[in-house]
Amino acid sequence: MLYSSRGDQGDRDLLLLFIILTAWETGSSQVHYSVLEEAKHGTFVGHIAQDLRLELAELVPRLFQLDSKGRGDLLEVNLQNGILFVNSRIDREELCGRSAECSIHLEVIVDRPLQVFHVEVEVKDINDNPPVFPGTQRNLFIAESRPLDSRFPLEGASDADIGENALLTYRLSSNEYFFLDVPTTDQQVKPLGLVLRKPLDREESPELHLVLTATDRGKPELTGTVQVLVKVLDANDNAPAFDRTLYAVKLPENVPNATFVIKLNASDLDEGLNGDIIYSFSSDVSPDIKFKFYIDPLNGKIIAIGHIDFEESKAYKIPVEAIDKGLPPLAGHCTVLVEVVDTNDFAPELIIKTLWLPVKEDAQLGTIIALISVIDRDEGANGQVTCSLTPHVPFKLVSTFKNYYSLVLDSALDRERVANYKVVVTARDGGSPSLSATASVSVEVADVNDNAPAFAQPEYTVLVKENNPPGCHIFTVSARDADAQENALVSYSLVERRVGERALSSYVSVHAESGKVYALQPLDHEELELLQFQVSARDAGVPPLGSNVTLQVFVLDENDNAPALLLPGPGGGAGALSQRVARSVGAGHVVAKVRAADADSGYNAWLSYELQPAAGGARSPFRVGLYTGEISTTRALDEADAPRQRLLVLVKDHGEPALTATATVLLSLEDSGQAPKASSRASTGAAGAEAAVVDVNVYLIIAICAVSSLLVLTLLLYAALRCSAPPSEGACGPGKPTLVCSSAVGSWSYSQQRRQRVCSGEGPPKADLMAFSPSLPPCPGSIDATGDPQASLDSSGKVGCSNILFVYVCIHLVLKNILIIL
Repeated sequence: MLYSSRGDQGDRDLLLLFIILTAWETGSSQVHYSVLEEAKHGTFVGHIAQDLRLELAELVPRLFQLDSKGRGDLLEVNLQNGILFVNSRIDREELCGRSAECSIHLEVIVDRPLQVFHVEVEVKDINDNPPVFPGTQRNLFIAESRPLDSRFPLEGASDADIGENALLTYRLSSNEYFFLDVPTTDQQVKPLGLVLRKPLDREESPELHLVLTATDRGKPELTGTVQVLVKVLDANDNAPAFDRTLYAVKLPENVPNATFVIKLNASDLDEGLNGDIIYSFSSDVSPDIKFKFYIDPLNGKIIAIGHIDFEESKAYKIPVEAIDKGLPPLAGHCTVLVEVVDTNDFAPELIIKTLWLPVKEDAQLGTIIALISVIDRDEGANGQVTCSLTPHVPFKLVSTFKNYYSLVLDSALDRERVANYKVVVTARDGGSPSLSATASVSVEVADVNDNAPAFAQPEYTVLVKENNPPGCHIFTVSARDADAQENALVSYSLVERRVGERALSSYVSVHAESGKVYALQPLDHEELELLQFQVSARDAGVPPLGSNVTLQVFVLDENDNAPALLLPGPGGGAGALSQRVARSVGAGHVVAKVRAADADSGYNAWLSYELQPAAGGARSPFRVGLYTGEISTTRALDEADAPRQRLLVLVKDHGEPALTATATVLLSLEDSGQAPKASSRASTGAAGAEAAVVDVNVYLIIAICAVSSLLVLTLLLYAALRCSAPPSEGACGPGKPTLVCSSAVGSWSYSQQRRQRVCSGEGPPKADLMAFSPSLPPCPGSIDATGDPQASLDSSGKVGCSNILFVYVCIHLVLKNILIIL
């Protein structure tokens, strides 16, 4: 049944019920029941599931647990109906001794969600223990000369019950010499006593047999008896008398042996041996008192000789008697009440019960990690305990009941920052000096997949020579995941897309575990200069997380294409160029031009022209421009020159090794009179050619001066920007890096900003060739980069210089195209 306060008014009961229901809602107050001791097995105690507002169907799924705190299995819960019942014999005296309050503290724990309830079952006393006297017989030696109203103390009975069941009444068997003196309520320390109401006569009655009966107030009443044998003595008619019948003294616990307690004083009006007094404890004193105290028989000084413990006994009632040496000896009696004063001699005790370990790093705030209970056997301020935690930990203590705490999550966890916490709980009492105890809990943080794989940089540049073998390794990507175990297992894959008419996976592949990138087929610079794609890194967590990195694969040109001749007219298909030349032309006259193209780029596409020596070693009157392919006369033609001149022009690129092509030029020398119209036109053409040569020279001089001026201005501007830029910035600021390479015949720059024949296949070809002095190491062939600055281009000084020279390169190319057109 539910415990409720006793009262007559209905409003008061209603208010108490409302307070109890409110406490249930909080989840941290107590539910009170009561049960009689010695109740039979199966006795109903209370509807615990209903009172805790728990559904019967969820008791088993929520792992209903009942913890009796070391009290064994006295009480149990029927999980079918939610009833708390008596499981085994409950003896209140065995549980709590003579304590006025006796309760069994239960702790109810249910899961999903975790809830903790405190239940207190009060064990009510029944009258199951009769009064018990220290012995079955008490012997009294009383001189016949004792005056009337003399009082002789008797040891009362004790009852193991409490309350009304322990309140005793005494009665003495009917006799004419003594009546029973029972102390009043405010004189409980004063013992029972027999009071003489009629003078004794040893000759008439040498012994008196009395029966002392003690009866409690329980229902039903129980009784206990003791036989009192009174032996009447003769002579010595003055008994020793103490100056007080009750001595009270306070003694701190844990005092050392031989500590002085009190000195008693008794006097005897007799003289001689009848006046000599010997002090001793009463014969019916408990053995425990004899182990803890000693009384000097001559001077009445009491000292402590055993361990005095407040937690064992809060007070000692010591009956003392003073006996003279008369014949018969007479005795005086008193009581010494020793009150033990508590000292702070017990440190708190911590009991930790962990519930959820390890704790996931995404656990919600307020999650209960462990239950902590504190016990201090001291009382008062010495037993008041406060608990604290190690500072700077993401946990806190929440008090759920007196000396009961929950360790809960107070702030967010991050396993990648701290994977394990050693939480130290300190319990300190309020004594002086205070005592403390510590206990540690190791809280492991479990990983969740909250970190995606990360690459060292968002983009990598890879240089690969064309005509690579199929399946060659060109690059290795690597991503790091800060999580642990399967959450950190990274797999790699291509982000599929179309490259022109073909799928990306037909060009490259990536190993899922190692991140190695392979070229599946030979790459052709003339078909694909830049292949840009993304590689995805994904972990094995649930749900999986991933990130992408961009790879720019530049296909470097190899000299795999020979120069191709561009021959106009019907003879072009036969590889010969035919041209009529008037014999009247002067030296330096351009008579023909050999045109050629190379599908390669850079130095591999830079063509030079050479005139092959004539057969027989004859010196030809013609020459060819080294880079223009223009055939001009070296002198004026005369009649000795053969009318048909056959010239062989060797076209050669600058690759390693160089590739060549041979062009045949057939020149027909004609006299001016044979074809007047043609001669006239030839004269006009010669004059135009001479004028063109003059114009070309003028344009060449102007272009060279302009290029040189622009180069000087560019260098000055670069120096000024370098001086004014902050030290932390790069030479040319952010931007796409430019790869600078060199060869045996000069240097050339290859800009990543160009988009000639890139993977998209869009946009017209653009020239990007520039010759300057060799100053850099040879260009790498196929570079396998794993995030190394040597492998992927950066924005260092080398890149900045080539960006500045890019202007000069463009101007030079424009000039070159003008000259070619001319």
